[in-house]
Amino acid sequence: MPYLNKVPYETKSAVLFVVFNRPRTTQLIFDQIRAAKPKRLYIAADGPRPGFPDDAQLCKQTREIVSKIDWHSEVKTLFKDENAGCKYGVSAALNWFFSHEEEGIILEDDCLPANSFFKFCDTLLEKYRHDTRIRHITGCNLQFGKKWGKSSYYFSNRTHVWGWASWRRVWDDYDLSLDKYDDAEISKQIKNIYEDDLVVESWAGIFNEVKAGKINSWAYPLDFANFFNSGLVIIPNENLISNIGFSTNATHTIQEDSVYANIPLTEIGEIVHPTFMLPEKQADLSIMNRDFNIAERRRKQNSWSGKIKKWFKSKLK
Repeated sequence: MPYLNKVPYETKSAVLFVVFNRPRTTQLIFDQIRAAKPKRLYIAADGPRPGFPDDAQLCKQTREIVSKIDWHSEVKTLFKDENAGCKYGVSAALNWFFSHEEEGIILEDDCLPANSFFKFCDTLLEKYRHDTRIRHITGCNLQFGKKWGKSSYYFSNRTHVWGWASWRRVWDDYDLSLDKYDDAEISKQIKNIYEDDLVVESWAGIFNEVKAGKINSWAYPLDFANFFNSGLVIIPNENLISNIGFSTNATHTIQEDSVYANIPLTEIGEIVHPTFMLPEKQADLSIMNRDFNIAERRRKQNSWSGKIKKWFKSKLK
């Protein structure tokens, strides 16, 4: 991808790069990090999984790639000998990163950034550093060309973690186990954000499964921390991150034909800030309608409701 100004932008922010056993995608993303030349680079690598004979060599190859730092940078590494898994491995890496940094950029080994993603994050980390309404800056746009407003970005209630940036002040609220939240309150509180009953039902179901340990995700607790702190998320009106890791070997992104796989990257130019700081709820709903299959569920719900009404009418004749 050509850079906007022919010379790649060099980031001011610290960068955390989380890797595991994917040397091919790691190399592509590391090349973009190299072009951005972060002055402080943190690299976290999970260990090989027991029972996966190829992991040891793949992890070794991946670590060799990220060890080739050929620019001036303060580098810190957190290389694990044993496998912690996605949920505990990534959350531990983030704990480590934010114990050293007040703010920064986070990339995983399947999230390919446009070069201007780094400028986007730098600009907004600085602008909203002390504005506690803003909790998360994301690089991916899942609107497939639909723009929300005339500015370079819009506000959302949803966190997206395919390339993102945030502050320690936000990570301090992170609760991996969701222990501090009362199950009985969840649906009521989510309904304060999204009024659609099927959307509320979907999020409440995810909450209960995460809390019960049935979903191996570090990211959903970040969603809930944002929901329950009434946070705003910044989403660019251009797609600055492409997830290139969809494959049958992935942990979560296993559908190679997913509409979210390999979304083309675009670069963002001059950053124009919105006038109003209000969430675009319809933008969120357009994604959740797709992800939670809301239209089909509502069709079935209405069909079943219609059958019940017909049955009662027949009994009243």
